[in-house]
Amino acid sequence: MSTHSEVVEHIEGASTKTFLTVWFALLFMTGVEVFLAYEQIPIVVFLTALVGLSVIKAALIIAYFMHLKFEKLSLFLTLFPMLILCIILMLLMFLPDSSRLMMMRPK
Repeated sequence: MSTHSEVVEHIEGASTKTFLTVWFALLFMTGVEVFLAYEQIPIVVFLTALVGLSVIKAALIIAYFMHLKFEKLSLFLTLFPMLILCIILMLLMFLPDSSRLMMMRPK
């Protein structure tokens, strides 16, 4: 009969308080995005704010909830450039639609 022992590694900074703080920050940024959707602000400012907040939210999710912050630096340096590439590709894919919609939006 074999015994099974599980080694639990404690990671500095990975506490419930940290995760709740990040979760509330994400919730706040989502609230700001919803608020901006109802405000009549210039479209360039609106889209810039939405993309900026989305990038920050994605970085927080990847860092804390996918535990990339607590991984080795080599893994981070492998995945982070691909994240930037995906964001750029998505922006390039939606840019024609967003510029067309700018002309259709009522003043």
